[in-house]
Amino acid sequence: MALEVKLGQDLRLRQQLVMTPQLQQAIKILQLSLPELEAVVQNELDSNPMLEPLDHSVSEAAANRETDEPLEAAPADGEPLAAEPDEPAALANGESDWEPESGDRPVETVATEAPDAAVELRELGRLDKLDWREYLENYSNNWQGGESGDPDDDRRNTLENTLTRRTSLEDHLMWQLRLSNLDAADQRVGATIIYNLNDDGYLETPVEELAAQLECGAEQVGRVLKRIQRLDPPGVGARDLRECLYAQLANLGMEESVAARIVLNHLDLLEKHRYNEIGRALGIPLESVGAAAKVISLLEPKPGRDYAGQEPAYIVPDVYIQKVGDDFMVTLNESAVPRLRLANYYQRVMNDEGAGAETREYLQERMRSARWLVKSIYQRQQTIFKVANSIVKFQRAFFEHGVSQLKPLVLKDVAEDIGMHESTISRATANKYAHTPQGIFELKFFFTSGVKAADGEDVSAETVKEKIRTLVAGEGSSEPLSDQSIAEILRKDQINIARRTVAKYRQALGILPSSRRKRLA
Repeated sequence: MALEVKLGQDLRLRQQLVMTPQLQQAIKILQLSLPELEAVVQNELDSNPMLEPLDHSVSEAAANRETDEPLEAAPADGEPLAAEPDEPAALANGESDWEPESGDRPVETVATEAPDAAVELRELGRLDKLDWREYLENYSNNWQGGESGDPDDDRRNTLENTLTRRTSLEDHLMWQLRLSNLDAADQRVGATIIYNLNDDGYLETPVEELAAQLECGAEQVGRVLKRIQRLDPPGVGARDLRECLYAQLANLGMEESVAARIVLNHLDLLEKHRYNEIGRALGIPLESVGAAAKVISLLEPKPGRDYAGQEPAYIVPDVYIQKVGDDFMVTLNESAVPRLRLANYYQRVMNDEGAGAETREYLQERMRSARWLVKSIYQRQQTIFKVANSIVKFQRAFFEHGVSQLKPLVLKDVAEDIGMHESTISRATANKYAHTPQGIFELKFFFTSGVKAADGEDVSAETVKEKIRTLVAGEGSSEPLSDQSIAEILRKDQINIARRTVAKYRQALGILPSSRRKRLA
């Protein structure tokens, strides 16, 4: 049977939700953290000539009050502005309902003034009136003089504020290797060993493989490896934990000590805290085992810890929650949010009738992009402000008394409270932080699941974790609390929780099992 292909037209009417580029930009900016938002704004400043940062100085603001049209991402007085009506609908349709305020003075069209930047710069700087002879006499380039005469020296950054590159483990070891008396061949072997260490300072590549790679004998690699293991930090270059700990004890001159014997022969028993078995195997009293275990606990199991890891990330809070009288006030962190304005010069160029059509069209498109960016930043601030106020409403007991009074809260509760969708609340709380009387917390921290209590009320999971942490901190070192014991104690506090739930929360807190927490008195 032959197949027959026909072409035809089919007319259908259907509804479809289309996200405009402006709406996509607003959603993207909403979920950005403050450092990411700053990077996006800086990128826009580099590519959009219609935008420039708004100077916070009083003189700059006074000088431009009559000529510039400010576009602020956040209100100047720190209080949130009233929400604009039908804002989501306008965003979804891709329309811009931005209009200047009634008190703003519109930019006048400059038709007779030539938009010559050089002329304006010469008029402002009064270069034609500068006495060059007096300038050369007072500001000589003679660097041999006794006076520095540079007024910028006082404003330069001090040495402590200068950015430096963090020293890596490889750099630290290579510096010591170059200072050693090894010959060129051993230096090459040592450099290969150093650059094969992992972030913890361990050598995971077998010696035979390194020897084949370097086309030398395994004896030479092993000899240089022992030399590397004597460098700082002690224990670096080890192939396992036993070798790492023993190298540190050897560096302290304790090769024949009880601690060294435990590390070499009974490290597995020490890990399980079986001190009695260690004492019987070595024929020493329990007190000596405890003293040796204390020495071993002071050693560093990861020698490269101090040189590994990423640079510390500093948290900048988006909102401040402070108690004023009997109420908690939410204040936006305006200092961290970029404030922008339209460039006055390019506005005059755009309104100049002598400018080309292509130039005017380009500047108009850049102005629309600038206004949408500022509008998106403004909406981001307003959404975070509403979410923070709703969190304060639901979690007032936490701000009064701490984590022990944290209540169960889900995104749906806040979404219904402020009239937004749950996905919007999720984006508004991602990577956003609040400075509270109890410390700095991520906004997502306040959304937590609940555990049923005996009185019928739900208790926050974070509250249960805090109780478990407190119980473990106050337990006896010789008889630590088991998960079942912790569950029974919590039941006495009207918190019905199973043993496996206690184990799950304990693991989330990074607390070892009771068998690993046992210590000798």
